[in-house]
Amino acid sequence: MATVYMTAVFPDVASKVLDEAGIDHDGFSGEGLITKEELLKHVGDVKVLITPLSTKVDQDVIDAAPNLKLIANFGAGFNNIDTAYARKKGIDVTNTPFVSSVATAEIASGLAIALSRRIVEGDHVMRTVGFDGWAPLFFRGHELAGKTLGIVGLGDIGKNVAQRLAAFDMKILYTQRHQADPAVEAHYGATYVSLDELLEQSDIVSLHCPLTPATTHMIAAPQFKQMKDNALLINCARGPVIAEADLLVALKNHDIAGAALDVYEAEPEVADEFKHLANVILTPHIGNASYEARDAMAKIVTTNAARVLAGKQPQYVVNGNND
Repeated sequence: MATVYMTAVFPDVASKVLDEAGIDHDGFSGEGLITKEELLKHVGDVKVLITPLSTKVDQDVIDAAPNLKLIANFGAGFNNIDTAYARKKGIDVTNTPFVSSVATAEIASGLAIALSRRIVEGDHVMRTVGFDGWAPLFFRGHELAGKTLGIVGLGDIGKNVAQRLAAFDMKILYTQRHQADPAVEAHYGATYVSLDELLEQSDIVSLHCPLTPATTHMIAAPQFKQMKDNALLINCARGPVIAEADLLVALKNHDIAGAALDVYEAEPEVADEFKHLANVILTPHIGNASYEARDAMAKIVTTNAARVLAGKQPQYVVNGNND
């Protein structure tokens, strides 16, 4: 068996880095996602497992890989891995932070524009019934200029969103567990408020927080009642941050005006009712799906593989101390 096993097809740069380091590797190349049964067949002798967010690495997988030294997750998130059990077994788990922040921020910003100006709706009209011609009241949306953007989580992605949408003359509010340094707030023109204040004041709410027990269903029925009835909600964080059943009710009751989702509570499944709402944009978890971001992520996971196999500490360890 190979020293490194990749549980999905990654950008070519991944194999290139491993080949240049003289590391033997193998990987899943079948249709769709790797199954747990298939994964268990390949981990017996591997020392490094490279996984995307869609590969679940639980205790069964870890126990089936007695030589495993590193689980290198291809993504900033790592909820797919039992990190505590990996640490108990002396296995480092790493992620790929920062390099996908610009790509994800661009998607969030694009969704804000598309939702506000009804771009996807307009495209659908032109592909179906068409229109009779320009008219003063036809297909009006809202400008971003002068509106308030509320960012939940002013991390690296949240900062990039703030920077981009501030250029559209938006007022920036943010909330998170701890207030940012005043210099950071000044740089991004961001004002710290409570979640309640953010929801009450924002015209667009953009989620960029990690998924934790505290943030699971952070946005549910009570929060939708707090939001403006013309407010828009964007989720490029993790699906379970929103209680999707409550979101459907809020949209139908016009508690909020619209939503754009790139992630889903039961991903990859999405409730059919969302698909029939004109004021909802659905994208297939493409936040960091740029050539630039994915190549950078591939370099991180494979460079970490090479470091560990050379007896060095990997970067971006999420279940222990970073180097």
